[in-house]
Amino acid sequence: MSKNKILTTCILTCFFMMTSPVKAESYFIDKLSQGAANIAFGFIEVPKNIINITNDQNILVGLTWGLIRGIIQGVSRTLVGGVEVITSPIPTNEFASPAYVWDRFSEDSRYFGLHYPGYWTSYGPLDDGE
Repeated sequence: MSKNKILTTCILTCFFMMTSPVKAESYFIDKLSQGAANIAFGFIEVPKNIINITNDQNILVGLTWGLIRGIIQGVSRTLVGGVEVITSPIPTNEFASPAYVWDRFSEDSRYFGLHYPGYWTSYGPLDDGE
């Protein structure tokens, strides 16, 4: 066997030995499915931002600033989904909040716990911010 295969095997073995099997399997599946969903449905950030900014400001701001932010947020959510899929065997904090684009639809998406300027933090009637 080549040195790369041996090194890869050792690293993977160490990762799987550091967590309990039941917890690791559940965590792995949850994070993998969350990453796959964010890759597949990241584009939903565009209408989400248009709708939320229109409700918060007006239709003109929603169609301009909401479209720009939606595209940026959609690309961000798709990239974060890719990172989640890649790092699914490794226990980490959540990368995106809310975890799925359709969770707490009226809430602004945050990545890596950061809140950037120009983002709103209002909640809709069904989104209590929990």
